[in-house]
Amino acid sequence: MKLKKIDRKLTVCKVSSVDDICLSDDFYFIGRTDEEISLVCETAGTPCHTTAREDGWKGFYITGTLDFSLTGILSKLSGILAENKIGIFAVSTYNTDYILVKEENFERALSVLSENGYQIIE
Repeated sequence: MKLKKIDRKLTVCKVSSVDDICLSDDFYFIGRTDEEISLVCETAGTPCHTTAREDGWKGFYITGTLDFSLTGILSKLSGILAENKIGIFAVSTYNTDYILVKEENFERALSVLSENGYQIIE
């Protein structure tokens, strides 16, 4: 399986309103529930008014489009990282899964995954 690096510094934050989010940015994920509005975005484009914010994330994603019938892909990746004491923030889209790790763990995460048979693409 191939994993592609995301060449962006990322922030995970909460906002009070979707109006605070610049929807014309090239890269972001929005999650809205009855309790919160979460945002993953490029650090440079983080809204000024956040209610909580954590900078220092980097990420990668599984290349290609994953069929919904596939099982255990995210579980296997997260399990390998957990065994190596690397925490994750995962986001799934229609096509694939994205995994974010803290910047200080990024290269080690990629190395561990490479050692476990994953191909890392720049």
